[in-house]
Amino acid sequence: MFPEYRDLITRLKHNDRHFTQLFERHNELDQKIHNIETHVVPGTSLEIEVMKKEKLAIKDQIYAYLKRVETES
Repeated sequence: MFPEYRDLITRLKHNDRHFTQLFERHNELDQKIHNIETHVVPGTSLEIEVMKKEKLAIKDQIYAYLKRVETES
């Protein structure tokens, strides 16, 4: 996710608790979606849809956060 911000992401994951929580929640949702889609765990298409929407919203938050931090630097 956002390879152009790889260094900034690494820095924020080590120094910014809020960013780390967003990043971890995004990854957690990604794994849950994958597990349902690959039938590792049971789930419905509605559950997947809800999680994908949340994941996308978090991704938007992460991007906005990265842009804001980049301009502050």
